[in-house]
Amino acid sequence: MSTHTGLPEHSELDLDQLRGDCARMVAHWSAPARPTVSPVAPSLIHGVRVPKTSARLLDQMSDYGD
Repeated sequence: MSTHTGLPEHSELDLDQLRGDCARMVAHWSAPARPTVSPVAPSLIHGVRVPKTSARLLDQMSDYGD
């Protein structure tokens, strides 16, 4: 069965092909040489606030994803 992309539902790629694809793409990916992390003072942390409209959605989500 095909998806809307025209690709088979289950790809026939194997792990070696996936690794090769990733190796070819690595030149296109960039990352900072060293991530910069700034500490946050505990006095600035007051919890997370979620709008009521989003809280209902989050409440219906499972803890581990679906």
